[in-house]
Amino acid sequence: MAERAHVTSHEAIAAFRADLIVFLTRARAVLEEVSDEVVRTRFWVQNDQRRAWEREARIRYRKLEEARAELFSAKLSQFQEATDLRLMTMQRAERANREAEAKMGVLKKWGRELENRTDPLVKQVTQFHSFLSTDMGRATAELDRVITALEAYASTAKPPAGTTSAPAASPSAGQGGTPS
Repeated sequence: MAERAHVTSHEAIAAFRADLIVFLTRARAVLEEVSDEVVRTRFWVQNDQRRAWEREARIRYRKLEEARAELFSAKLSQFQEATDLRLMTMQRAERANREAEAKMGVLKKWGRELENRTDPLVKQVTQFHSFLSTDMGRATAELDRVITALEAYASTAKPPAGTTSAPAASPSAGQGGTPS
């Protein structure tokens, strides 16, 4: 090796390694937050909203049954004004009941659709998180080794100017005799 490498600063690599660690910490936190948000959204659609609309559908169905019973009673009593009012109440309850059933249908559809749409994206997020955790973890370890090697290299003594890296000839070589 005729010339040595001219290493002026291993601090730049150390600074890059530190920035990489900060990035990895923040990126992993964001990816975990994204995954958690997807899980929360799925739970909300598939469980919370489903239960809420099932409860609402039961309430609305009870109101519809009450309105039907009141209409039936009003028809038996032969009061036209009461019958008209009860009929409008029953129609309103039927519309509310149909709305609750439609909302439950939409929730079922979106429960399936949400999974179909988010599963490929969640898989990519998981793969990226794995990459950041394993491969980039190895990269920071490799940067540690590079920094250590560069520090060791930079701390070695520089040879004096004008000397070569070839081994020096022994004093007895080339005199053509045996040593005495």
